[in-house]
Amino acid sequence: MSQKLSKIDIITSQSKFDDLKDALNEIGITGMTVSNVLGCGTQKGHKEFYRGTTVDINLLPKVKVEIVVCDVPVEEVVKTAKKVLHTGKIGDGKIFVYNVENVVRISTGEEGRDALQYKE
Repeated sequence: MSQKLSKIDIITSQSKFDDLKDALNEIGITGMTVSNVLGCGTQKGHKEFYRGTTVDINLLPKVKVEIVVCDVPVEEVVKTAKKVLHTGKIGDGKIFVYNVENVVRISTGEEGRDALQYKE
């Protein structure tokens, strides 16, 4: 496997997901895994009233988008996500970038970059 593979995890608010998905599609991202997750960071949650009692809600609903790239530059993905998600307020989200050793397409046995390409 000669080309570098990178995984990018983007965690952000659910309300921003459609804009992010559209922007990533425009730069050539064709595959992603999306999960609804709960988390807290600097926000530390918020308070809600339940049956007349104040309850701390520490884990907020978020969306986690996982992408593995080879041909699309990591910097382009990060720049696009920052542009779409930035409001300047706490809760915009986080982006994590990892090195990936290998990708294997189970149905064909293809590995590396070939496993990321869709062929008819």
